[in-house]
Amino acid sequence: MTNQKTERRKSREGVVVSNKMQKTVTVRVERTIHHPDLEKTVMRAKKFYAHCEDNDVKVGQRVRIVETRPLSKLKRWRVAEILDKEIKS
Repeated sequence: MTNQKTERRKSREGVVVSNKMQKTVTVRVERTIHHPDLEKTVMRAKKFYAHCEDNDVKVGQRVRIVETRPLSKLKRWRVAEILDKEIKS
């Protein structure tokens, strides 16, 4: 049986671009949209600050982040799991 509270939370997948802070990583999440005027597929990206308690995430790893309560001024996400153990450049 899965926890229903975690199912309601938003989750995103992205690549870690910075791990220089204590217990915090910066995750770049990319999405594709269809541009209305150009009629092309365009990539859009946004960076999120995510809480990582163990500091075991490296730059270049793919992670899943989950929405959580506000942890600081900018931190509203936490790292749920590491999807790729190997680092991609």
